[in-house]
Amino acid sequence: MAKASSLCDSGGHFKGIIHGKEKPILRTGKKVKTLASYVFTVTEKSPKKFRFTLVNRLQNYTLDIIECIIKGNASRDVAYRLGEQQKAKALLNLFDAFAEMAMQEGCLLMKQYEVMSKMVAETLDYLHK
Repeated sequence: MAKASSLCDSGGHFKGIIHGKEKPILRTGKKVKTLASYVFTVTEKSPKKFRFTLVNRLQNYTLDIIECIIKGNASRDVAYRLGEQQKAKALLNLFDAFAEMAMQEGCLLMKQYEVMSKMVAETLDYLHK
């Protein structure tokens, strides 16, 4: 079994253990975590009138996407894994639609929406591979 110190990369992030071998977190997981971090940082300064509607929805979508990817990666069942990936894709598309709406309503700046949309597109691209 791997030592506890070898379970984390140089940044202190969990690598994951599968069948006694270390396996780095997939790029998809990293992209989604980056997206979530960006969303939480950007929406922290959103107008109060959006905090319990659009902001809450955007933040929850990112957490749900992370959950789908982690659950899918943890499963040995290929059908289940593909199902979780499909859920993640659907959630990413919903997130993008709500982010666009948030930008149109003045909750997000155009540049913030563009950054989020690019991250969504990159993540969807990784999920299609």
